[in-house]
Amino acid sequence: QVQLVESGGGLVLAGGSLRLSCAASGSIFSIKTMGWYRQAPGMQRELVATISSNGSTNCADSVRGRFTISRDNAKKTVYLQMNSLKPEDTAVYYCWITSTQALGAMLRIYWGQGTQVTVSS
Repeated sequence: QVQLVESGGGLVLAGGSLRLSCAASGSIFSIKTMGWYRQAPGMQRELVATISSNGSTNCADSVRGRFTISRDNAKKTVYLQMNSLKPEDTAVYYCWITSTQALGAMLRIYWGQGTQVTVSS
C-alpha cells in the first residue's frame, strides 16, 4: 500500500502565501510523476501543476507565475508553493503520484486525502 499525507492548507488573506506538502510512504520502488489537483465547490477537478521524475514542470494558466511545484525525491515529497493567492484559488487541493512497487511493475496512481485552502478577500 501507498499512503500520501498532505499538510499546509489553511485560511489566508488575498495576496498571501501558503506552502502545501505531500509526503508519500509505503510500498514504493520508484515515483514517476507527482502533482496537484484542486476542486472548488460545484466545480470540476482542475489540474494545477505536475512535476516529472526529471524535474520538468507544468502548471495551469490560472496559476502560472504564482504557484511553483517542486519535489524532494529523497523524502518522497512534493510541494506546492502558492504566492499572491486569490479568492478564486479557494478549493480542496489533492496531491497525487504515479509510482511502481517493484522493478518492471505496473505504474499506478495514488491520491492524497485533500487539504482545504481558503483565500479571503
